[in-house]
Amino acid sequence: MKRSFNYTRKPAWIRMSLLTNRDFNTIKKRVGERSLTTVCEEARCPNIHECWGEHRTATFMILGDTCTRRCRFCAVKTGIPGEVDLAEPLRVARTISEMGAAHAVITMVNRDDLDDGGAAVMAATVRKVHELSPDCSVEVLSSDLMGDKKSLEIMMDAEPEIMSHNLETVRRLTSGVRSRSDYDRSLGFLRMVKEIDPQKLTKSSLMLGLGEEKHEVLQTMDDLRAVGVEIINLGQYLQPGRTNLPVVRYWEPEEFDELKNAALHRGFLHCESGPMVRSSYHAGDQYQLIRQRLLRERA
Repeated sequence: MKRSFNYTRKPAWIRMSLLTNRDFNTIKKRVGERSLTTVCEEARCPNIHECWGEHRTATFMILGDTCTRRCRFCAVKTGIPGEVDLAEPLRVARTISEMGAAHAVITMVNRDDLDDGGAAVMAATVRKVHELSPDCSVEVLSSDLMGDKKSLEIMMDAEPEIMSHNLETVRRLTSGVRSRSDYDRSLGFLRMVKEIDPQKLTKSSLMLGLGEEKHEVLQTMDDLRAVGVEIINLGQYLQPGRTNLPVVRYWEPEEFDELKNAALHRGFLHCESGPMVRSSYHAGDQYQLIRQRLLRERA
């Protein structure tokens, strides 16, 4: 039986947009008509109205809506996944094309039941997006693929512009927060990306408010820089349901600003840091800023 936790009262600086306009409704309709899954809905992201309604962006979650792991922070359902849908990559790509997206974020449930962790389907999705939307950059938010380099090579062969994998929390809290996951395996995954392609942009994200201390967050930044990660997102954890971990504390906006400065001081090319920041928050803007900077540096 799952343990139930009470919700903690949110501070005044936690504000969620409830904009429901034509763009929001159009994306919602297309997602439903094509039987697609978005992490925006499944993970109950607080920014869904802003991203869909203002920026016309969505983070597509492939390989079904059922995860083989039961992370204690996550609202995505856990169980035995269904059969792999080989038509899913084309449906995702068509929807992204119709949205006219300049940047697409594609994530996945953990599929530990598959030999390659779902890498082949992710690769097929990236290729279809590039085929139907040649000017659209693709960011892959991958599972750890159980640290299997061959599976990672399959995924990276599709040449996504950004490879992302989230540490989610600090080393000390990992075992109690992330199911069947390992802090060092996640760092190893990000290190392998650079071993395969040293020029590939890598990204990771952390949730704050689960009981971590500031010095642990700074150490996690150092660990990510040590494996070459260039982009980091820092956001406030919000309890999505009563069976998920409760919020231990809410970090103040000023503290997020301090952490952003600390990240940039450590050499990250970009850091999104704020209470409402999530893994794919303003991902397209991030990529364009970094791309322009790298072009200037290489000119």
